Amino acid sequence: MMSLKAFRLPLLSLAAAVAAFVPAASAAAATGPELTLEDCIARALEKNFTLRIQSFDSANAREALTASEAGFDPTLTLRTSRSFNQADVAATTLTGTRSELSDTRVGISQRLTSGATVNLNGSLNRNETNNTFSTLNPAYNADLSLSVSQPLLKNAGFAVNKAAINRAELGVTRAGLDFRGQILQVVRNTEASYYNLVFAREQLKVRRMSLALAERLFEENKTRKNTGVATDLDVLQAEVGVANARRSVLEAEKLVRDRQDDLLNLIGQFEFDSALGEVRLPADRPAIPDFAASYQLARSNQPEYQSVEASLKQLELDLLTARSANRPSLDLGGAVGHNARDRSTGRALNRLPDGDGYSWQVDLSLSMPWGMRGDRARLRIAQNNLEREQSRLQQVEQNLLAQVRAAVRAVETNLESADISAKATELSVRQYELEKARFDAGLSTSRLVLEAQDALERARVSELQAKVNLRTAIADLQRLEGSSLARYNIRTEE
Repeated sequence: MMSLKAFRLPLLSLAAAVAAFVPAASAAAATGPELTLEDCIARALEKNFTLRIQSFDSANAREALTASEAGFDPTLTLRTSRSFNQADVAATTLTGTRSELSDTRVGISQRLTSGATVNLNGSLNRNETNNTFSTLNPAYNADLSLSVSQPLLKNAGFAVNKAAINRAELGVTRAGLDFRGQILQVVRNTEASYYNLVFAREQLKVRRMSLALAERLFEENKTRKNTGVATDLDVLQAEVGVANARRSVLEAEKLVRDRQDDLLNLIGQFEFDSALGEVRLPADRPAIPDFAASYQLARSNQPEYQSVEASLKQLELDLLTARSANRPSLDLGGAVGHNARDRSTGRALNRLPDGDGYSWQVDLSLSMPWGMRGDRARLRIAQNNLEREQSRLQQVEQNLLAQVRAAVRAVETNLESADISAKATELSVRQYELEKARFDAGLSTSRLVLEAQDALERARVSELQAKVNLRTAIADLQRLEGSSLARYNIRTEE
C-alpha cells in the first residue's frame, strides 16, 4: 500500500507546477492594461460602423418630417413682364397704333390644416400708347384680390391634412427605435465577442498548462527510463502527449488572434494591429431570471415590437387618407378684389381701397371620376395593409414570448451547467492527482496519466465554455428585455 507521504508528494508537485505556470500564461495572454467590458461597449458605441450607418436613417427621418411640415409653409410668387405691340386698329382709320405694357404681379398663398388654400394677389401694370383717343396715357392699373378655396368632401378636415406630418413623426419614432435596436444588438454582440475572447485566452492558458504537464511527464519518463523504472513505450507515449499538447497550443493561439480580430471589428475602425489588454469574466453569480418580469420588460422596451406598433399607427393614417380620397371632390370657393386706374402709380395705389372698382365671386365645384374604381382600390389596399400589420404585430408578440421563454431557460440551464462543470473540473483535478500519484508510486502507466491529463484539460475547457455560455445567455436575455441600456447607462434620443 502506498504511504500517505508518497501520496502527498505528487499533490505538492502539481500545485507548484500550476503556480509557476499561471503567471507566465497570464503574461503571454494579456498585452496591456485591463480592458473592461464597459470600455468595449463605449468604444463600440463611438466607432461601430453599423451604428454610424443606422444614424443616417434617423437623420433622413427627421428631414422627412421637416419636408412634410414644409407643405404648410406660405409660398411667395413674383412675376414681372414688359411687352410692345404695334398694329392697325380694326374698324378705325388709325394706323400704326403702338402700345407698351409693363406688368408686375406679386402673391402669397397659404395652405391651412383644414385643407383650405388662401391666396392674396396684387398687380400693378402700366400701359402707354400713341392712340390719341386714349383718356389716360400712360394708364396705371392696380388690383388686390383675396381668394379662398375649401374642400368639403375629399381632402377636407384637420386629421387628413395633418396625416402626412403625423406619419412623418411616427417615421422619426420608428427610426429612433431601429437605432435603439441596433444599439442593443451591438451591445449584445460586443458582450459575446468579449466573452469569447476571455474563453480563447483562458483556453490558451489551459492548453499551455497541459503542455507544461506533458513536458514534465516526458522528462520524468526519460529519467525513469534511465533508472530502469520506465520503458521505451512510456517515453514514446509521453512524447506523443507533448506533441499533441503543442498542437493544441497552436490552435488555441490562432483562436485568440481570431477572437481579438472579432472584438476589434466591433469596437474599432481599421485597428486590427491594436493591442487588447487583459479581459476577464464578471465574478458575480447571476441571479435566476423571472419569466414574467423579463417578458414585461421585453413588451415595454423591445424596439421591434414598438416599431410595429408605430407602423400600425402609420397605416391607420394611410387608411384615413384613403377614405377621404374615396369621396367626390366638392370645393367651395370665394374671392373678393379691388382695382383702380389712374395717371400714376401712387394715385392708382391710393385709390385702390376706396375706388369704385371691385369684384367678388362665389363658386362651388364638383368633380368625381366615373365609378371611382381607382380610389376604391386604393382604399382596399390601405385596409389590407392595416390588417396585414395587425397580424404581423401578433406574430412579433408571439415570437417575443417564445424568445423570452427560450432566453430565460437558457440562463437557467447554463447556471446549472456552470455549477456542474465546476464540480466536474474539481473531480478531474482529483482524478489526475490520484493517477499521477499512482504513477509516481509505480502503480500506473504514462498512458493512463495522459488520459487523466486530457480529461482534466477537457473539464477545464468545458467549465470555461459553460461560464461563457452563461454570460452570453444573459446578454441575449438583456437584449430582449432592453435592460442592457440601463445596465451600461446608455441613453438614446426619444
